[in-house]
Amino acid sequence: MLLAIDIGNTNLTFGVFNGNSILHTFRLTTTLPRTSDEFGVQILEQLSHKDVRADDIGGVIICSVVPKVMYSLTSGIRKYLNCDPMIVGQGTKSGIRIATTNPMEIGADRVVDAVGAYFLYGGPVIVIDYGTATTYDLVSEDGAFVAGVTAPGIRISAKALWSNAAKLPEIEIVKPESILAKTTITSMQAGLVYGTIGQAEYIIEQLKKQSGYSGIKVVATGGLGRIISEGTDKIDIYNSELTLQGMRLIFERTKGSEE
Repeated sequence: MLLAIDIGNTNLTFGVFNGNSILHTFRLTTTLPRTSDEFGVQILEQLSHKDVRADDIGGVIICSVVPKVMYSLTSGIRKYLNCDPMIVGQGTKSGIRIATTNPMEIGADRVVDAVGAYFLYGGPVIVIDYGTATTYDLVSEDGAFVAGVTAPGIRISAKALWSNAAKLPEIEIVKPESILAKTTITSMQAGLVYGTIGQAEYIIEQLKKQSGYSGIKVVATGGLGRIISEGTDKIDIYNSELTLQGMRLIFERTKGSEE
């Protein structure tokens, strides 16, 4: 089995693969400091809860945008799972060519999403990830990462509202029944959700128009991506497991090149 670990700014997301299929997923918070032993024990506890033993894990791959957790996490994996984890970055084979001005600026998380979208659904494709930031990335028909747009994530926008406006409360981010909001809470929800839907539709339209590509598919992922994808017909596919699947593909491609 393969253990894929996606380290985002908010959560660590773990996926256990058996072949191409995800058997189990679980999450830990990124913001809580942990030692290598704490990481190791918590991972073993979660695996045990899913009836997976440590020696069932034959490989580990990590995609991280949070460098400060890497030493403790990788040390814990080596100690408790007896695996040397593969880190997405230099030396891994993505199959995607980065065709931006400075390829080193493109985060590993965006590369992984591009891999998942391109090899699962083909190109050209726009992949949207609703994470801490909302990212829109364009991959060409021949698998080149040609452009990316970065916007504040929904939670960042929400936090900015209630942190900087004294009378605005902290709210749950859900889609209200109507944009005709009649309370403070629903007005904030409407602004956040419908505003993000409008942002998505405009950026998708402009990426299609300015790239000149035809037949572009649009794939979304990320925790709040389902809410947005259900509110627009501009997003063709929502796949909550896209990032983990992209990591699996990179792991298999890299291991295959080493044999």
